[in-house]
Amino acid sequence: MTRQYRADELTDLVRGFQSACVLIAAAELDVFTALHAEPADGNGLAARMHFDPRATTVLLDAVAAMGLLQKSDGVYSVPSATAAMLSEMGEDSVLGVVRHQGNCLRRWSQLARVVKTGQAVRDQGSVRGSDEDTVSFIRAMHEISSRIAPGLIQSIEPLRFSHLLDLGGASGTWTISLLELHANATATIFDLPEVVSLAANLVDIPGMAGRIRLVAGDFYTDELPAGADLAWVSAIVHQNSREQNRQLFLKVFRALDPGGSILIRDILMDGPRTTPLAGAFFAVNMLVGTEGGGTFTFDELREDLDAAGFVDVRVLRKGEGMDSVVGAAKPAA
Repeated sequence: MTRQYRADELTDLVRGFQSACVLIAAAELDVFTALHAEPADGNGLAARMHFDPRATTVLLDAVAAMGLLQKSDGVYSVPSATAAMLSEMGEDSVLGVVRHQGNCLRRWSQLARVVKTGQAVRDQGSVRGSDEDTVSFIRAMHEISSRIAPGLIQSIEPLRFSHLLDLGGASGTWTISLLELHANATATIFDLPEVVSLAANLVDIPGMAGRIRLVAGDFYTDELPAGADLAWVSAIVHQNSREQNRQLFLKVFRALDPGGSILIRDILMDGPRTTPLAGAFFAVNMLVGTEGGGTFTFDELREDLDAAGFVDVRVLRKGEGMDSVVGAAKPAA
């Protein structure tokens, strides 16, 4: 269904980048952490952080105009609600999400060129550097997943497994949620070496000692650890082409014990591919950032799982974002 926009609505729509850019810049420069620790005027913060004084003041005024900073007698401070979300140690932090979206924005700004050439945007990192951008990405995935994981897992129970393979498990958010509901189960988290190290502190979580094994590797080039009866493939298939997904599903099939299952958490598109809206937009995100990634319909995932040998492909949960779950089984014989 089309929508009739007014002219002012369209102009407001295209100006949306402005507030995003202001917030992202402040997050990348970590001004919320700095001002939470010690309020300052623009010149004082610039001197402390080695920024340009004029540019710092302009940025801080814009952030204050958005209501994310307080300004009194030229001194900027951070409200407690803002600090909780946007300072480094904030208890409700979304700092990783904001910084990661900055990298997304730099790619999205070149969408027209991508459509003309068919070539994804080469990485254009933030002022924080490539290593910190990786940390921001993993942190963003944790910040998003930690809010939805317990409820989503509950919604697809009962699950039956003794050993979980968490593919691309990063900081272990989903592993923890699954093991908390299955006290006798164990897990293997498989991810890139520079990523899996971020999950090293999982053994310190009560009830997790001795239950989680970390294995470093690349699922594009390496075989997967064997011995699991449940494979959790979370927010991965969208970064692949369908051929890449078929190859990945084959590796999962080989790694699973007979009778084991695969669960895929991702966006699930409807047939015309225009709903849900989050999925249509996420396909754009994959267009500008990957060579073949996208969002997929259930029929597409079912065909690719069938091709790998899986049976009983079904939708366990249908959501509006990255919260749909498709399941399938490896035959017992």
